[in-house]
Amino acid sequence: MPELPEVETIVRLLRGQLAGQCLSRVEVRWPRCIACPSVAEFGRELLGREVLDVGRRGKFVILSLSGHKSLLVHLRMTGRLIVEDVGHLAANGGVAPDPYTHVSFRFTSGKALRFRDTRKFGRLYLVSEAAEIVGGLGPEPLSPGFTPQVLQDLLSRHRRRLKPLLMDQRMLAGLGNIYVDEALWEARIHPLRHAHTLSPEEVVRLHTAIRNVLARAIRNQGTTLRDYRTPLDEAGENQEALAVYGRQGKPCLRCGELILREAVGGRGTWYCPSCQRRE
Repeated sequence: MPELPEVETIVRLLRGQLAGQCLSRVEVRWPRCIACPSVAEFGRELLGREVLDVGRRGKFVILSLSGHKSLLVHLRMTGRLIVEDVGHLAANGGVAPDPYTHVSFRFTSGKALRFRDTRKFGRLYLVSEAAEIVGGLGPEPLSPGFTPQVLQDLLSRHRRRLKPLLMDQRMLAGLGNIYVDEALWEARIHPLRHAHTLSPEEVVRLHTAIRNVLARAIRNQGTTLRDYRTPLDEAGENQEALAVYGRQGKPCLRCGELILREAVGGRGTWYCPSCQRRE
């Protein structure tokens, strides 16, 4: 599933491609991907609206539209947003029908945006206020307001284990399996530690690690392990920078101990048993 760095990369590229564009056509090929409103209203309400901005909240892409409407997209596991030039495609014979393209958006400029999803878990929402969908999400980990003290306050309220807690979007928005493992490794904290047991020093280390790991991944345009690609059909490069995720049986880049993998909260979890001791 695309996490914060992948979604942020998508948002930045879409903003440059779509800001100021007016919608001229909407085609929904698989109605169940429209979470709200009805498919008929979805298409009718979008026509003629201008894309004012493209933003992000957690793992949601948010297109702010004229007329006080917001189009939110959650890509889930395999969803993709692809920008194309309709005129360029037509001049080159077009493209073959794609059974995984579930929604197509056309703009008056000749650009097109496709929502493609092989697993069909992704969802689109058209609402008056984005907060209707994302209002329950936790703090943004890269925002100025996310301080070590904020993280300390959040962790101290819970006796849950760190890995599943940090992946809970109501706790902290945007983190998923890859970047939680990477941040915990960088902070030298075991994924099965209970949240309330972290010392102030460990909280500072974790806060720094979360922000460093996310910022680095954004600079690298996200992590492509299988499905993720940018709207311009480019792979991310952050997979080359992963220190622990997916490295079972390989030596830790810090101490040389072999990386272990175990299931935590139903998710594969990678860590170093030497650097990340379970105390």
